[in-house]
Amino acid sequence: MIHRKPPTILSNKRQAEILKIIRMHGTSSIIDLANELDVSDGTIRRNVKILAEEGLLQKIRGGVMLPDTLSEAAFPLRMNEGKEAKQRIAEHIAGQIKDGDSLILDNGSTTAYIAHALSDHKSLFVVTNSVIVANILAVHPGNKVFMAGGELRHQNGGAFGPETLEFVKKFEVRYAIFSAAAIHPDKGILVHHLGEAEFAGAIIKRAEKTCIAADSRKFGKIAPLRLCDMNQVNELVCETRPPRKLEQKLLANKVKITVTD
Repeated sequence: MIHRKPPTILSNKRQAEILKIIRMHGTSSIIDLANELDVSDGTIRRNVKILAEEGLLQKIRGGVMLPDTLSEAAFPLRMNEGKEAKQRIAEHIAGQIKDGDSLILDNGSTTAYIAHALSDHKSLFVVTNSVIVANILAVHPGNKVFMAGGELRHQNGGAFGPETLEFVKKFEVRYAIFSAAAIHPDKGILVHHLGEAEFAGAIIKRAEKTCIAADSRKFGKIAPLRLCDMNQVNELVCETRPPRKLEQKLLANKVKITVTD
């Protein structure tokens, strides 16, 4: 009879702590993990190597992230992370949008809150690749909601693919509002998946004004794919002011920073 060694995550407390943090945030740098767990960079790297070999984490430059199959499943969890901050951001953005306005919303958790905050608005013209956003706003009489085609991700109800990008080219709207996985002063505005980056690039070209809705947990984080250049964004709406270096980089690129508090 062959005796197999139990998975490392069950027997190593440090690896369990690392995995818990990454499951909460989707991604983290080695330095941030070391600071949060009060251990050396080397300790984090050794444990990350084991977790990556077991397929529980994916190594990226300077940090780690969940593999696609795990990170996508975390969407319901992300809806509850930073809930109050996301609600304040959503309420502020909804307050700037008038009845009859046109907008594109992506399929982020923060944009789902924005859709809820727009429930009392009338005669909105909405384009989205999010089943969640479409369901929230399509039930209100007077709204026109256009759902992009393409492959639906079962984890979060987002539509992606060539059909999605071709679909949004048909529209010209006042606002493009999207979320980000990370906003880093040197790396830029980042996401985890190629489809999200491609969709953001497409909707930026279709809008008079572009707005990123992101809570402060995204500041200084990293993710593997660039969503867009900072100078393509007109406004960042967040609940607290960004760290000084990030704030200076945003302002240098003429990004308006709106702090909801």
